Amino acid sequence: MCGRFQQQRPTSELAKIFEAEDLTDAPDPRFNIAPTTEASVVVQRDEQRAIVRYRWGLIPPWADDPKIASRTFNARAETVTTSPMFRDAFKKRRCLVPVDGFYEWHREGKDRTPLTIFDPDGKPLALAGLWTGRQDPETGEWRRTFTIITTRPNDFMRRIHDRMPVIVDPTSWSLWLGPTPKDPGELMALFEPREELALDAYAVQPLVNNVRNDGPDLLFPAQREGGLILP
Repeated sequence: MCGRFQQQRPTSELAKIFEAEDLTDAPDPRFNIAPTTEASVVVQRDEQRAIVRYRWGLIPPWADDPKIASRTFNARAETVTTSPMFRDAFKKRRCLVPVDGFYEWHREGKDRTPLTIFDPDGKPLALAGLWTGRQDPETGEWRRTFTIITTRPNDFMRRIHDRMPVIVDPTSWSLWLGPTPKDPGELMALFEPREELALDAYAVQPLVNNVRNDGPDLLFPAQREGGLILP
């Protein structure tokens, strides 16, 4: 699964990396983004990509209770094309979620150690996402929400967890964001775990366990006798 991530870069920098128009208000860096909060995502609007702010946790238009977002922040790649919750968004509304790193918890017996996973070259990771819009029946306000697709782990992530987010290679950004191809299998091929993907990880302080905590100190390495805690 993918339940927390970081967005440290200003959206102006993301706009350059993704060749997109920045339509956000340039929020401060975030180090502990959790479900049901807003985050920056990349969407395709006609011929132009855009950086926008959507809320994490997909709420389909037909949902009666917006609290469903606390359970729909991830979509499984194996069922995303058939699940009533996600299949329409997969066909029409795909997005990329740029992250500087995401967190996962490594189990050792009863202990759960938080780790940050990131690109060792310092580049952002583009996570495959889906988005949709829902009009609040009481206020008439439109709220746009998104989910992150997860898949089986590659060899690196298998040491940490049995799921990982789908990370889209830059060469496939246009495919993922563009019109749905006649053969949806082209998109589904992106769900396969990428063994060539370069990732690194280290254990961080348990501060990240509390969603109220935010700031660069969440990335301070955790230590114990014998050195860093690594998977």
